[in-house]
This record gives sequence, C-alpha cells and structure tokens, in this order.
Amino acid sequence: MSNRLLVLYGSYRSDRMGIRLAHFVVDGFRARGDDVELIDAKEVGLPMLDRMYKEHPKGTAPAALEKLARQIREADGFVFITGEYNWGVQPGLKNLTDHFLEEWFWRPAAIASYSAGRLSGARAATAWHGTLSEMGMVVVSSTIAAGPIAHTLSAEGMPTGDGGNALQAAFPRFADDLTWWMEAARTQRARKPPPY
Repeated sequence: MSNRLLVLYGSYRSDRMGIRLAHFVVDGFRARGDDVELIDAKEVGLPMLDRMYKEHPKGTAPAALEKLARQIREADGFVFITGEYNWGVQPGLKNLTDHFLEEWFWRPAAIASYSAGRLSGARAATAWHGTLSEMGMVVVSSTIAAGPIAHTLSAEGMPTGDGGNALQAAFPRFADDLTWWMEAARTQRARKPPPY
C-alpha cells in the first residue's frame, strides 16, 4: 500500500531556491511508489491568520481552507520544507500550518531544511521540531539539509556536486524513517481510535 504524503513548502520570495529541495523530496518519494502532493503556501495563498479552519462555522470556511483541511486529514504523513529566516522559521509556511490544528493530529512529520549558507537551515529545522510536536505530529528523528542550496541542487531539484551527493545518500534513511512511522500510525489509527 502506498502512503499518501504532503510535502509543504512556504517561501513567498520571487527567486525561491527552496523549491529545488521540495522537488527533490517529491521526486524521491514518488520514486518509492508513494502518492505525493506538493502544497506550496504561495500558491494556496491563505491570508495572515485571523481565524483557524475550526473557528469557521461548518461549511463556511473559504474554499482554499476547506480543500487544504481535507488534504491534511487524508494524508498519512508530512514533509515540511523549511528555509531559515534570521535564525527562525519562514512566515509563509508557519502561517499555513497555523490555520489548522486537529487536522494534523496522529500523523508523523519529517523536516527538510535549506539555506544559502553552510548551515543548511539547521536552526529553522530545530525550531520546527517543537512547533510540529505541539501541533500533534510525531516528528521523526531523521532530517535532510541542503546548503548552500544553489550548489547542492539544480533548478530542477537534481543533486549537484558533493553536497548533492551527500543529500542523495541521506535521503533513503530519511524516507525509511518517515515511512515506518506513517505505516505504524496508520495501523494504530485503524486498530483503535485516537484518545482525543
């Protein structure tokens, strides 16, 4: 059985480099036979958080929120593609994530980070661990990181140079870790309802 996976990306910049990592991750999981969809916060275009999805009376949420809530509920797991802005998380991805809460519960998430520098977004990845855990996701321990991203992945998301080779070598463990947790969580949800 293939896993249903959402890859979430949040840069709003005009010259976005992180989309390279998003494509790399999408292609990698698709090659393993998973059903993968890229959720691009810029394309979804949610407003700055005023009301969470659950705060709209049933049937009155904006169409983009309704669609995304369904996609999140139907997913077996998530990969968050995060850049680093001033040692922190990207506001576009955080805003998209914060529109929901219970929809994320009882599924695993993995973090893939990037930056223009040598730290590869590691500080943002660390910040996301606590946020995603608080939002009801199990965050897997395996991560991947691309940096400097312009020298690690081509515009099409293909690995280049030593950094790209390292990223490609790290991907199988990253994918195996998330896959194990997606299968475990799906089995447990089928066996017994979550406690809340």
